[in-house]
Amino acid sequence: MEKLKRRWGIASNYDLVIIFIVFAINGSLSAKISSYAMNLLNINQENTHWFFYYFILIILVLPLYPFLLMFFGYIFGQSKFFFPFSKKMLRGMGLGFLFKDNKN
Repeated sequence: MEKLKRRWGIASNYDLVIIFIVFAINGSLSAKISSYAMNLLNINQENTHWFFYYFILIILVLPLYPFLLMFFGYIFGQSKFFFPFSKKMLRGMGLGFLFKDNKN
């Protein structure tokens, strides 16, 4: 755990536990919201091939995940950790244009 704390720049075990809780809540909730959105669009496992069902689910979860991560990171007081983490993830997805670049 010490190696992980050093890598993430975390000082206490309390912060590490809070970060794990945020990741757990965020992962579950983003999958649940995406599943709910698919049900609204009438896309389910009964009327869609499994490959397309999971492909659409992943396409919905991926952009939602970093935004929820920033939201819950802020709610739990860990925005200093989660905002850069989420921004890096969004830039990797090609959505970096959503954030201003501070480089001159």
